[in-house]
Amino acid sequence: MTLGAFVAVGPLTIDMYLPALPTIAADLGTTASAVQLTLTGTLIGLALGQLVLGPLSDAIGRRRPLLAGTALHVVASLLILIAPNIAVLGALRVLQGVGAAAGAVIALAVVRDLFDGRAAATMLSRLFLVIGAAPVLAPTIGGEVLRFTTWRGLFVVLAVYGLLLVIGGWFALRETLPPERRRRSGVATTMRTYGSLFRDRTYVGLVFVAGLTMAALFSYIAGSSFVYQGQYGLDEQEFGLFFGVGAVWLIAATQLNPVLLRRWAPGEILVAGTAAAALAGVVLLALAATGTGGLLGVALPLWAVLFAAGLAMPNAPALALSRHGDAAGAAAALLGAVQFGVGAVVSPVVGLLGNDAVAMGTVVVAGLTSALVVLALVVRPWRLAAPEGAGAVAPH
Repeated sequence: MTLGAFVAVGPLTIDMYLPALPTIAADLGTTASAVQLTLTGTLIGLALGQLVLGPLSDAIGRRRPLLAGTALHVVASLLILIAPNIAVLGALRVLQGVGAAAGAVIALAVVRDLFDGRAAATMLSRLFLVIGAAPVLAPTIGGEVLRFTTWRGLFVVLAVYGLLLVIGGWFALRETLPPERRRRSGVATTMRTYGSLFRDRTYVGLVFVAGLTMAALFSYIAGSSFVYQGQYGLDEQEFGLFFGVGAVWLIAATQLNPVLLRRWAPGEILVAGTAAAALAGVVLLALAATGTGGLLGVALPLWAVLFAAGLAMPNAPALALSRHGDAAGAAAALLGAVQFGVGAVVSPVVGLLGNDAVAMGTVVVAGLTSALVVLALVVRPWRLAAPEGAGAVAPH
């Protein structure tokens, strides 16, 4: 439960201010594309932060980097209250992302400390419940907060949440990586670790599959407020409802995953989920391009994309991390960095293509079809050994 609360920092930081994006653009006298770049800044911070914090947690343990990163997130959230322009806001959102990276990467490393194989995929499905629930709640919370305050009040909420986590984590968190299992620290050691990860073709392929699936999700995150509010005229609260319904489908799929794992291997579910998501994306693009169905013609296939992607999402990380248990922090860091790095690239693309349903659908289809290509040509899932059903791998 405590670990899930830390994981939620990232999704809340990304999604809570989505209903306010048009308002921020007007208030700071800038463009919609410029405001979307603050989302890109957050994702860059999440990517870079994980590359540092993951190996650091392999060297000094999980607990201290997790608490320090969350404290940095609190400081950045408070500084946003006095951000005078879009440039300063963007820089502080990068800093927020670095802080939020602690929960994102260290949670995966902790799961790998304690679990392997199917058990790890099952635990990651439960963790993705939090990752899915946070987007359900975040825009809704953001919309409600905006009833009583300006967009800056959203960051007060984030700061209070982060502060409570630091206090609670100080007393509730235990260390899952004992000193005898830690790795040497230092730049040279870190680079050697990353070098060994890059030499594992299957791991790299799985990382890019996870990243390209995230590209589809981040195109939805970056463009949804402008599509739902700008193109279809929903208000901030209605947007939160539609966004939340989509995340419910994502949650449902991640919680169905452990049931499916009783019968099928993670690689089989990964392939089926990615293919189904790509097909739903093609339907979304076709309906958006022709204007068929209006709002529901966009929302329904989007929800299908989210459901299918939710089946794939826990399995790619589980398969990737199962290959490098001795460097779980670095392996999780590279995985997260690619996921959020791809998201950082994708977010402004939706804006550049027009910030409408066709632009969003185009990026969704491109990301998911590319993931299928990587699966087929690089990962070759039919060659993956079925992971064992073992549970805990560390006696903690």
